[in-house]
Amino acid sequence: MALRSGVAAPFHSVRYALRLLETIAESSEGALEAELTRRTGLPPDRLGELLRLLQQEGYIHRLRDGSWTSGEAMALLNSGGDRRRAREEKLRQSLDRLRCEVGAAVYIGRYTDGEMTVPHVSSTPEMPAVDQWVEFRSAAHATAIGKCLLGQLDHDGRRDHFSRHRVARLTSRTITDRRALLTTLDHHPASMPMLDLQEYAVGTVCAAVPLTAGASVGCLALSLPLRQGYRLREAAETLNRQAAPTLLSLVL
Repeated sequence: MALRSGVAAPFHSVRYALRLLETIAESSEGALEAELTRRTGLPPDRLGELLRLLQQEGYIHRLRDGSWTSGEAMALLNSGGDRRRAREEKLRQSLDRLRCEVGAAVYIGRYTDGEMTVPHVSSTPEMPAVDQWVEFRSAAHATAIGKCLLGQLDHDGRRDHFSRHRVARLTSRTITDRRALLTTLDHHPASMPMLDLQEYAVGTVCAAVPLTAGASVGCLALSLPLRQGYRLREAAETLNRQAAPTLLSLVL
C-alpha cells in the first residue's frame, strides 16, 4: 500500500512536542523555559503552547522553581509491562476529552492490510455513536471516515479497495459512481475535513480529518444528528485543531 503524495497532515506540532519531551527527559533535575528554547530552537510562543499541551496531557510537570520535568503519563509509558495499558488509557482519555470539546461522538479510523477498521470510539447517551447498520469496512465509500482513509492512499490503492468492495447505495445521497468517487478523492484538499452528509445513515452527518503518523493511515472523525448539522463545520475545525494530543497518544 502506497500513500498519496503530499497527503500527510501538517502535524508539525507533534514533531516539535516529541523533540520537547526528549529534551525535558534528558534534564533529570528539570529544565527552565529559557534552556528549553535554546536547546530545542523553538520560539517562545510555540514553546509555551506546547508546554501547556503536554502539561494538560500529563506528559510533563512544572516544579516550584518553574522548571519542567517528565510527568506521570511519561512515567507510566516507560514502566515496561504496563506500557500498553497506559497507552490505551491515555488514548481513551484524549478521545473522551476531545468528545467533550467538540460535543459529539468521536472515532479513530485505521486502514491496515487493505481494510478499514474503527478500533476506538468515544460516545455517551447524550452524544451517541452512529448506528453501524452496515459494517464500516464495507461502507468506506459512504462514510467520512472511509473517504478520509481512502483519500490518503494513492490512486492504485483506492482502485484496489474498490475492486474488493462493492459501491452500494445506502441512502439516496450515497455516491455510487466509482469514477466520480475516485475523482472526488483525487481533488479533495488534504487539509480540509472530509464530510458525510447522510450518505451512510439518514439523520446523521459526519466529518473526518487525517491522523497520519509515519507510513500508517488513520483519521479522527465525529458524528452528529442531523438536527445539529449546523455545528458540523465548526466541530470539524475543532477536531482538526485538537488532533495533536490524540496523535501523541498513538506515537509515544
